[in-house]
Amino acid sequence: MTPAQAAAGADAWNLDQLAFDVFARNCPSRGTLEHITGRWGGLTLGALHDSSLRFNELRRRVDGVSEKMLSQTLHALERDGLVHREAQPTNPPRVDYSLTPLGREVSERLLSLITCVEDRMEDVLKARARYDEARGAR
Repeated sequence: MTPAQAAAGADAWNLDQLAFDVFARNCPSRGTLEHITGRWGGLTLGALHDSSLRFNELRRRVDGVSEKMLSQTLHALERDGLVHREAQPTNPPRVDYSLTPLGREVSERLLSLITCVEDRMEDVLKARARYDEARGAR
């Protein structure tokens, strides 16, 4: 598969004969994994897990993300079929973001990982302290 095929979308693929392998350089699953596991993708999916949110609600929930980065993240996740964007015909316009069924499945797995990390942060902090102490002692 070539990058041009990847850019062309699913129509360019014979999906019955394609074996996705995230470890292969040109596999389209790698880009999706990057969108999900990037700095803001996982946090955005996690924030949308419980309910749909408007842009500014989402920005407040994902503390530290800039307007530009959140917009780019939402576009990427929407393109990957993980996030649904619904514009309401109101004045001023209202846009709600929610998870698609695929996005919900991914966010549930991410939240499991997040819970694991949060539950083990004491161990992580101790490991960091040991590492820093050993490196400083050299």
